[in-house]
Amino acid sequence: MKIHYYLGWFNDFFPEHLGKVLQGDITDRKSLAMISSNPFLNEDVGAAERSWLDQAGIMFDDYHLINYHVQKEDAQTILQNATAIFLLGGDTLKQNEFLIDYELSDLIKKSRAVVLGASAGAINMSSRWLCSKNFGYPVEKSTLYEGIGLDNFSVLSHFDLENNMELVQDELSALSEEINIYASNKDCAVRVKGGNIDILGNVYLISHSKIQKLDETL
Repeated sequence: MKIHYYLGWFNDFFPEHLGKVLQGDITDRKSLAMISSNPFLNEDVGAAERSWLDQAGIMFDDYHLINYHVQKEDAQTILQNATAIFLLGGDTLKQNEFLIDYELSDLIKKSRAVVLGASAGAINMSSRWLCSKNFGYPVEKSTLYEGIGLDNFSVLSHFDLENNMELVQDELSALSEEINIYASNKDCAVRVKGGNIDILGNVYLISHSKIQKLDETL
């Protein structure tokens, strides 16, 4: 049964109940593969995300950071052997380009590992996502990007929804006519397990141009 976590950002640590759910889902802890969102850097990348797992008591035998300092073939082998995969937060565009360049998306889709993504990582896990200057991207023209497509929906993660609800609804209206969009800010999670979707925190569903807050189920 495939398990995917689309996370926002956690300034401190995972809430206790989220940590317990993760403990139950991540039972094979041989190898964690972390995919950088700033793949030219090699220092202190993933420290925050790893600290969340450490605090929840989820430790692995081996940790691997995948970036341009790792050979492409080695990166693919690490992914194939990983028991958990974490797409790190940071630069969504750089991570998207890296996934394409290193041909990692299909390997992630085929993997039996638990897959987590925080902020940018969660966005790139989704089917498609909108790159817009109104969402903080350094672009003039809004563009739809293909994500990994672990599940057939889009994600807007770690964005100040509460103060920009009308903007978000307008920006994502067209895409929401095609696929559902899950939008969240900090301290949030969308968990997909065996086709079931669970919600933690303030998560909104945008579908057919309408937006609604979802009930928490985690």
